[in-house]
Amino acid sequence: MDDLLLVNFGGPRHLEEIEPFLRELLCDQDVIRTPFPPFLHNWIFGRVATKRSVAVRADYEKIGGASPIYFDTEAIANALAKLLNCRVLTFHRYLPATHAASFAAIQQHTRLCALPLFPQFCSATTGSAIRFLSRSQQIRWIHSYANHPAFLNAYQKRIRTFLHEHHLQEEETALLFSAHGVPRSFIASGDCYEKECNASFQGVMRFFPKALGKLSYQSKFGKGEWLRPYTNEICQTSAAWAKGKKQIVIVPITFTSDHIETLFEIEELYLPLIRAQSIDAYRCPALNLEPYWIEALATIATSCG
Repeated sequence: MDDLLLVNFGGPRHLEEIEPFLRELLCDQDVIRTPFPPFLHNWIFGRVATKRSVAVRADYEKIGGASPIYFDTEAIANALAKLLNCRVLTFHRYLPATHAASFAAIQQHTRLCALPLFPQFCSATTGSAIRFLSRSQQIRWIHSYANHPAFLNAYQKRIRTFLHEHHLQEEETALLFSAHGVPRSFIASGDCYEKECNASFQGVMRFFPKALGKLSYQSKFGKGEWLRPYTNEICQTSAAWAKGKKQIVIVPITFTSDHIETLFEIEELYLPLIRAQSIDAYRCPALNLEPYWIEALATIATSCG
């Protein structure tokens, strides 16, 4: 098979990298869509990134001073290289300090299969990476695997293992699948992300017929309508929809590696809202470096030819 290019979001590897990470993210007009010309958009959101980096520094300090995403991606690349007997490159979309080395490595290849660690296609994640790397015509993309049996099996195993480890009974559990939100305008313009999130949710829930399942969206940024229901609001009204279930487990269905939005946002902001209603609440880890997840990625990668 072709050599692989493993594509991920990127995350600050240390506290000093928070600002350049946020600047690269917020200045991406695939993520923050404005009518402004690029120079004005970049000036405005460069200032926002500087201000926000100060605000979230304490959040990163609480999770160890760095995001695990970069390190997980590199570890997965090494494991896949051994499993598939091919070379596996990495590209971290919002870590500008890594881009020069990534571009240089990509240019040495005449054929690459790009495997994003975003299971559900969104124009602001996989779409952004495709456009950013469009100069590299030798790249073929796996656009999505939201409903791929290997992905669904990996997440059901992650959840089932978690329930077993915590002695939680399926019939007494509500599974709250929390996906990263996007503005409603993305969907109105034809983005398939909401449809793919629903496909993943329904696909995993087929493995848990005795549990109650619900899908929500987290991490809203800025003004405007985003995909609903919002995870924070669902957590605040848990007693009304959980139908007497003894515990709620939040499953980060669109996240394959734990990072600030799971380790801090879910853990510190959402779980307390559920517990305040006298319901036990848990965060199921993402797939991270589980061997069955790496095997699933190898299966998905082979579909690239």
